Amino acid sequence: MKILAIDSSGLTATVAVSEDDRLVASYDIQYKTTHSQILMPMLEDIRNKVDLDMKSIDAVAVAAGPGSFTGLRIGAAAAKGLCLALDKPLIAIPTIDAMAWNLYGTRQIICPMMDARRSQVYTGIYTFVPEKNEENNEIIFRMKTIVPQRACSIEEIAEKLNELGESAILLGDGVPVYKDKLAVLLKIPYAQAPLHQSRQRAASLCSLGAVYFREGRITDADSFAPEYLRPSQAERQAGELRTAAPKVKERVLIRPLKAEDMDAAASLEAANLGKEAWTEKQLITANARDDTVYLVAEKQGAIVGLCGLQNISGDGEITNVSVAASSRGEGIAYKMLKQLLERGKGIGAERFTLEVRSANAPARALYEKLGFKSEGTRPGFYADPADDAEIYWKR
Repeated sequence: MKILAIDSSGLTATVAVSEDDRLVASYDIQYKTTHSQILMPMLEDIRNKVDLDMKSIDAVAVAAGPGSFTGLRIGAAAAKGLCLALDKPLIAIPTIDAMAWNLYGTRQIICPMMDARRSQVYTGIYTFVPEKNEENNEIIFRMKTIVPQRACSIEEIAEKLNELGESAILLGDGVPVYKDKLAVLLKIPYAQAPLHQSRQRAASLCSLGAVYFREGRITDADSFAPEYLRPSQAERQAGELRTAAPKVKERVLIRPLKAEDMDAAASLEAANLGKEAWTEKQLITANARDDTVYLVAEKQGAIVGLCGLQNISGDGEITNVSVAASSRGEGIAYKMLKQLLERGKGIGAERFTLEVRSANAPARALYEKLGFKSEGTRPGFYADPADDAEIYWKR
């Protein structure tokens, strides 16, 4: 597996190429230049020096945000352009998750901090959980998210670290900015990551990208957009100038279903489907399987969408599609299903199928928009209220 990685989310511009378990090239620069000036020349330099055939790349990994608004747009444009030109999948990796991956295997709490200006940081809290390989004595580590990436004040993240009560390693360009405040606010033992682990690294994107790729966590390059976590300065100023202006559209993050989402996901199912809804136990069991993919849509920290599929001998059976009533009409189901189909291919699904109430015209229109075609009906399949089931396939 060969992965090209690009990260321009912070002060460091970084590009890397990996092949299987080998880092082929890594190029990092943080010196008096803008990403627009150096990112593509860096990529071209790597291509020439390692004789890289771009067609041989299996996927392009990119820091998906948060970070510098301009930097993220430059990296996203480069990654999308390469994916579309080469017909390759895109691996969108949350910036803060990738930074935490710099410290793979560390038993301490990990807290990346990017300076977000306006007295805030982009941050999150992570740890690594050891797991023994069943085939030998090798120990592998699974990254656990304690606090998902977010924009918040330094006081807020320090309070959360203190609540955990464990020693922590801090990294990122926000640490030196708030060094004095952290010294006062933190009551736990903490250390700063050394310089070779303290900033964004495309090499870490390659490594974590390989994990994503094996799990089928890829996305459609054409629809990918960075996750900014908050409005840009221009958007904020425009909002301040317009007294009766509409609110900035809330951004929706499509991501894998996690353990901490189960209660909210089950509640969403129950609200939409009543007696037909999957229970929390059913969701936990299904999400733990190797032949399934489950995604949620998150908006402002709340779960507003859920979808999932199971690969059965190459047939990707879509088992769940739910969107909160308050968030319908925003295209969330379409975005979720687009990613679900891509990730389904990543676990071996070659065809996709689902069933839907015959009377559910909006859902049927959505599936047909995604390329599904009705191939039959199961009379009287649904009860309360009684309805036929329309069988759709995308081959």
